[in-house]
Amino acid sequence: MTPAGDEPDGAPRLVLLDILRGVAILAILLMNVSEMGASMTANWSDIRHIGWSGADRVAWWLDTLLVEGTARALLEMLFGAGMLILTERIAAASDNPLAVALRYGWRNAVLWALGIAHMFLLLWPGDILHTYAVAALVACGFRMLSTRALFVLGLSYAAFTLASGLTTEMPAAARVQMARENAAAVAREDRFGHGSPADWTAGQRRVGLERLGGEEIVYVWEAAATMLIGAGLFRLGALQGGWSRRRYWRMLAWGYGIGLPLRVYGAWEATRFDGRIGVAWMWDDIARLATTLGHVAAVALLVGSVRGGRWLAPFAAAGRTALTLYVAQTLIVSWLIFSPYGLGLYGRMGWAAMMALALAVDALLLWAAVLWVRRFRIAPVEWAWRSVIEGRWLPLR
Repeated sequence: MTPAGDEPDGAPRLVLLDILRGVAILAILLMNVSEMGASMTANWSDIRHIGWSGADRVAWWLDTLLVEGTARALLEMLFGAGMLILTERIAAASDNPLAVALRYGWRNAVLWALGIAHMFLLLWPGDILHTYAVAALVACGFRMLSTRALFVLGLSYAAFTLASGLTTEMPAAARVQMARENAAAVAREDRFGHGSPADWTAGQRRVGLERLGGEEIVYVWEAAATMLIGAGLFRLGALQGGWSRRRYWRMLAWGYGIGLPLRVYGAWEATRFDGRIGVAWMWDDIARLATTLGHVAAVALLVGSVRGGRWLAPFAAAGRTALTLYVAQTLIVSWLIFSPYGLGLYGRMGWAAMMALALAVDALLLWAAVLWVRRFRIAPVEWAWRSVIEGRWLPLR
């Protein structure tokens, strides 16, 4: 795949990586919009609380099968590819054996600080930047392993969840208690979502602090493992368009062939509403990874065709401005549309309306990204982040 211009620091870009990143960052809003516009807890514990009309059901099923978890997984895989690119570049530019640790460590320390600011200043508890910064450092420690070892470690989280499901069972009393706690959390989140600006601010910060609790270790593990899979795929040439179309078709068939049936069962299980114990969570990460591989193959195949490449070309601009678009999603959707500081529409949209909103905002952001990269070499948030890393003001043009 041919380069897509250069980074501000002179490093080459790759078309498919940028397009995949653009697709992933815009798809992230389809995951996040329902957590911005309704109770975060209800998103997985009481989906009917958000809306369950015929249109809502269609929107929820499509989002659950195709987007939920996969946009995040794709970003994590791309982080893994970026880790290899950056660390190899750092190592090649310095004889200092500590150069990679210091340089890559500083880069992710700044990203972590940006993520924390996103959580507690811009008040988005669902931030992924701080998690990815830590996960990238964990994954970096394994970058010198063989490709096979990267894949084995990359499947560690999926293996853990599957083994946990096969060997443990939650007692009935614990399930009842969890249901009560979830209902209380939904009620609490609805109160501050419909409350005053001060209520919303305090509530969002509380959820953010809860997010940084013990479960953060699990989030880091999942992200680091998926980054290692991405690193392995990059070494094999899959993420930069180095495979034949026949090989991508096989990847698509295996990815969707495994992932989608598992996801269909999981979605069916989630919509039974009969109180029975679910089992689909055991293989959820397997389904997530497999479906994401199908998405990678589908995008690669489209990019490799004349018409598909033309359709997807604008997403390269989104990929080059991904960090800025991610923050813009929070400002537009969470603040302007749903928060009491803006239109105050929290809890007033169902699944279908929120998915339509996300698609409209994504279209706006994609258009803005295309205009921006025609005039500038780097997006605003990327410029600030990388300027801090470099210790100098990078040129915008």
